[in-house]
Order: sequence, then C-alpha cells, then structure tokens
Amino acid sequence: MKTPHRDEVGIGQELPPLRLPPVTRTTLALFAGASGDHNPIHIDSDFAKSAGMPDVFAHGMLSMAYLGRFLTQWAPQTQLRRFSVRFAAITPVGARLTCTGKVTELTEGDGEALARLEIGVIDDAGEVKLVGEALVALA
Repeated sequence: MKTPHRDEVGIGQELPPLRLPPVTRTTLALFAGASGDHNPIHIDSDFAKSAGMPDVFAHGMLSMAYLGRFLTQWAPQTQLRRFSVRFAAITPVGARLTCTGKVTELTEGDGEALARLEIGVIDDAGEVKLVGEALVALA
C-alpha cells in the first residue's frame, strides 16, 4: 500500500467504493466474538423481538470497522490522523453495504500535507447508515 501523494489528490476526488457482501447472522456472531460486544439485540432474535425490533441488526461498530477497511485500502493505517463517525440508521440482516468517500479539503497540520475526507456507509436502497470524516496524511 502506497501513501497517496499530495500531487495526486484533489478536492472532490472520490475514493474507490468498498462494496460488501450482505450482512448475515454469521457476520454478526463473528463480529460479536471479535469485538467482545455480545449485546443480545445483535445476535438473539427472540431478545430483539422482545425489545420491539423485527429482528437482530448489525452493530454500529461493524459499519465503522468496514469504513476503517475502506480508508486503509486507500492509504496505510499509519497515515490516518483522525477518523470519526455519527451513526445514522440501523443496519438489518441482509443489508448490502457500500463505503464511500471523497476529498473535501487539502490542508496542512503539524508539518504534514493532509486530506480531509467525507466518508460514509450506505445500503443498496441508498439509506445512509454512517456519516463521518477522516484526516489522512499525504506523502
């Protein structure tokens, strides 16, 4: 993975999207184990229904983890300076997610050239699941 160079990055530039397979119950169980988040609302259908939900739904942090993968496919993890999100909607089982991003600003800080990115996760219906921002150091 090579660090994007400041001469190769422009405002409005879109990053290559990351399209993911459908979220499955197995995905949720594996993420619960990996993250240590065993909240039954994400893995126990009976519990989710008793809480008024139609079924289990994905951890918000699963979508954030996908965004982390998306960012580190564009630039090495060592170049990531800031990464924040706001959770916007629940992600049901079966959803097909896509991570997107574009450069919104080129700036400098602490002696580094930086790209500010607007990032997000949407499903196939276009519903926004996460919105956020990242700051990436450029070469």
